[in-house]
Amino acid sequence: MKKILSIIVLSGLLMTSCSLEEEPPFLSDQNVYADAENAKAALNGIYDGLAGYEMYSNVYYFFNGLYSGMMVSRRGGNNVNTQFNSTLATMAAASGELNNGRVWTQIYRAVARANGAIYSAIPTADPSTDDELVINDVVGHAYFVRAFSYYMLVSIWGEVPLRLEPSTPDNTNLAVSTQKEIYDQILLDCNMADSLINGSAGTSFPQVYAVNMLKAKVYMSLATESEDVQDGSTNYWQAAYDEAIKVYGHYTLVEDYAELFNEETSDGTSESIFELQSSDGASHDWVRAFTPNNYTKANTFGWLQVNADFYNLHADTYPGDQRIAATYLSSWTQQNNGNITNKWPVNSSRNNFGNAHPFFFKLAEKDVSNTSQVGNQNMIIFRYADLLLMLAEISNELQNGEQLDYVTEVLNRVGLSPQAAYYGTQDDFRTAVMREYQFELLGEGFDCINVRRRGFDWMKTHIIDFHNNNPIFDASVDVTFSGEKDKVMELPIPDAEVNANQNIN
Repeated sequence: MKKILSIIVLSGLLMTSCSLEEEPPFLSDQNVYADAENAKAALNGIYDGLAGYEMYSNVYYFFNGLYSGMMVSRRGGNNVNTQFNSTLATMAAASGELNNGRVWTQIYRAVARANGAIYSAIPTADPSTDDELVINDVVGHAYFVRAFSYYMLVSIWGEVPLRLEPSTPDNTNLAVSTQKEIYDQILLDCNMADSLINGSAGTSFPQVYAVNMLKAKVYMSLATESEDVQDGSTNYWQAAYDEAIKVYGHYTLVEDYAELFNEETSDGTSESIFELQSSDGASHDWVRAFTPNNYTKANTFGWLQVNADFYNLHADTYPGDQRIAATYLSSWTQQNNGNITNKWPVNSSRNNFGNAHPFFFKLAEKDVSNTSQVGNQNMIIFRYADLLLMLAEISNELQNGEQLDYVTEVLNRVGLSPQAAYYGTQDDFRTAVMREYQFELLGEGFDCINVRRRGFDWMKTHIIDFHNNNPIFDASVDVTFSGEKDKVMELPIPDAEVNANQNIN
């Protein structure tokens, strides 16, 4: 199985700070792109901007879980009133919330590295030599990373500064751009990536199908945006279909769903479309952060737990679903003393926060004899099951008759058939497929975007009210979601950016 990215450290070039300007500026030198080998080394560093600790190596998964409304945390205290449960987990975090700033800064760090390549490298219109092909490929990947980064930024924060040049002291102060301007730039970058990525940098990097999938996600977001963000002449659902269908059939679902989340079997599978690879020299922090304490012999924290009502929704919709055991953990033998720990639903009392919610298990270490706090499991950003659910959602909006076929492919993998709602109205199918993203992809990085993508009314009905008015809701163990549109739909720009950027109020 091929591996998608090797995270390496380029001595003296990956230094970062709180500033968006790196010292020295990250590979913003035309000499770096004068030959293929240097260009490929630079490309590893560009992708490393997404794989840093504040992103997919740790913080972003924590951030995504809580800001989706589907998870809570025992981090900072085993109760419902911790700083994380009372801010991010209520989906109404303030500008000073720690992880708001950390994720923002790391995404812009990836943007800065992509800008360095786009600014410095010169692609060839009709490449003929190996070096020309590789450099074109590298620049194409830089456009893809920038497009991906701005899709995350506009989806989570809305209007943000649109930085398209290497950061210097002269351009630090940059006002926010409108969402339309940002989406337009994302699509331009996707088009550039589509035209330049050719595979010459090696099979360790994503293929052009990752660009098609990103572009489909962008069109899906635009399809439900306000009119001032949209281009009135574009049928966004059809545009999304046209991009997503380009990916269809080029990947396959792995046979065993659980293998996607096991370090021994998850790397470079046939299902992976866009993947960041950990390595011995750049291990991620999942084991320590996300493995329940005493589940293994290592000292771990278990920061993420799934809200009990969202667990119940999954278990009630698909009793016996193979995905349940791979996603949640409710009972285990503690490795330090042999005692049994039971959480919801095995422990049904919910009499304290400690037993009220199951742990989120996908990112946890699976080997109970493990003694290491770090792991080398790859970070899968796009996978084929997500693409199939996207096609199902898109097809339902277009009413092209294909929607049930794509859902069936996903569910057959785990021995299930589509639930009854898929055979109802168009709105019934819409609700069911949005839930299917939760059941299939919970905690994998797009939850906080998916729950907002359909707009506030959908989110209020299916996330906020579903939770706050749930029959099992207990304020002593469950966070209360904010119902204020301005608070839950977008995060405020972090204080660090506001304080450093004179053009942001």
